[in-house]
Amino acid sequence: MCGNNMSAPLPATVPAVRKATAAVIFLHGLGDTGHGWAEAFAGIRSSHIKYICPHAPIMPVTLNMNMAMPSWFDISGLSPESQEDEPGIKQAAENVKALIEQEVKNGIPSNRIILGGFSQGPISGVNRDISILQCHGDCDPLVPLMFASLTAEKLKTLVNPANVTFKTYEGMMHSSCQQEMMDIKQFIDKLLPPVD
Repeated sequence: MCGNNMSAPLPATVPAVRKATAAVIFLHGLGDTGHGWAEAFAGIRSSHIKYICPHAPIMPVTLNMNMAMPSWFDISGLSPESQEDEPGIKQAAENVKALIEQEVKNGIPSNRIILGGFSQGPISGVNRDISILQCHGDCDPLVPLMFASLTAEKLKTLVNPANVTFKTYEGMMHSSCQQEMMDIKQFIDKLLPPVD
């Protein structure tokens, strides 16, 4: 990403229709690419926002019998006790930081950049004042709703609990739906209104 990782292509980008005064950086899930999410954001975009959907590097993933696939970091298991790939997570965070720094160099203030992601994609920050929208399907067979609820509770200990919104979608599996995308658009537009 951002020219510092030769194993990942340039991000899929949905440019702003007019001058970009804000940006959304959205990370895809395990085994995916940024292309599908760029297409999803093209369908809900606001004219002053640039949407950046980077592609994870290809790497072996322990969870999937060491099969090489797009992944932000290695995953050894899906239980809360599973060992985490701390060096890989730190590298992914550095790559995201480089994307943010590039957008700041492009003239977008850091407080006008939103970071989001799907499944493996989200990487949280340490700013207690940030707003968080967490969405989850109540029929997700891969990441049970209980884990999502535990994540929401943990997030409330890291940031102002009033800034954490947790929404569930009836019948949604490990995917997205139109209502979720509309909720995401509303969240983004509230945080990144036009400035000109």
